[in-house]
Amino acid sequence: MNALNPHATSFPLQLAAEEIPLTGVEKAAVLFLCIGEERGSVMMKKMARSEIQAVIQAMSRLGTIPASTVENVIREFSRTVSGGAGVEGSVQIAERMLSGFMSDDAISDIMGDLRAPTHGQNVWDAFAAVNEQTIANWLMGEHDQTVAAILSRMKPTVSARVLPLFGAERMAEIATRMIGLGTLSRHVIDNLEQVIVSDFLSAATRKSTVDPQQRMADMFNKMDGSVFESLSSDLEDRVPQELDQIRKKMFTFDDMVKLESASLQRIMRMAEGNTLALALRGAKSEIRSAFMSALTQRMREMLEMEMKEMGPVRARESREAQATLIDITNDLVRQDIIRLPSTEDEMV
Repeated sequence: MNALNPHATSFPLQLAAEEIPLTGVEKAAVLFLCIGEERGSVMMKKMARSEIQAVIQAMSRLGTIPASTVENVIREFSRTVSGGAGVEGSVQIAERMLSGFMSDDAISDIMGDLRAPTHGQNVWDAFAAVNEQTIANWLMGEHDQTVAAILSRMKPTVSARVLPLFGAERMAEIATRMIGLGTLSRHVIDNLEQVIVSDFLSAATRKSTVDPQQRMADMFNKMDGSVFESLSSDLEDRVPQELDQIRKKMFTFDDMVKLESASLQRIMRMAEGNTLALALRGAKSEIRSAFMSALTQRMREMLEMEMKEMGPVRARESREAQATLIDITNDLVRQDIIRLPSTEDEMV
């Protein structure tokens, strides 16, 4: 049975499914999926571009929607879907619907970053999340035209960091090709994404192995200090050598002040909302001072005002904020953007 056919009356296997809460635009996407690609194309012709993009984005991430949810969203279709017919949304269905009234270039533009998700994350987002030097190293052996095509599809902020790593002469050649590139066809984009997933992202995934000791270190990092001290005294009797190795991998909030000033500033800029203020509100006075000294006078005054207006906070909330800053630090380390201090960095 075709799940897109509103006139279907039977389904070989009915599965009980929990009700799925949907937003308004997701409900609109369900309607388009129910009426089918041909009628959906006709309706989209009458919509504004921003409305089309919102519906297409919702449609591409819907996945399988059970019949019970469809019935609640579109009650006038209850008789045609009561036999158990759900709907399923995907990038491919969304593209076919757009193909009813749009050119390939227009489809490529409006679908943009929705194509070819990998492990729930867009290919280009996953690619851009990698350190720029790693990206440049992978692209070094590629033809300049290929490099130009890939950089043109990446976020400008990322491309701007990658391009200079090719050296002045090759950078100029690649930039020239990017300027004259024009709009890439869907076929070329699909090929680029396939190569990135198969040759780069999958290889990076295979190389990443789980370190049990690092996992324990990460857990201990987020544990209350007094709890960890109590636990570690027991572990020293049970597994002293293993605990010593784990301690070497631990990076606590207090250790952040040992980072280079530029690295610490980057981490603080990446903290969202009141995370930084919350973290410092529960920090030791000397640690708080070290953080403040890395800020400009204006930023320091603003942060002090925010902390003053915040008043007393729960210790648990402060520890959670500190753990968030540690997570940001570890993410940047994994991307080779910053490095953690080592004993070799200590002054003697």
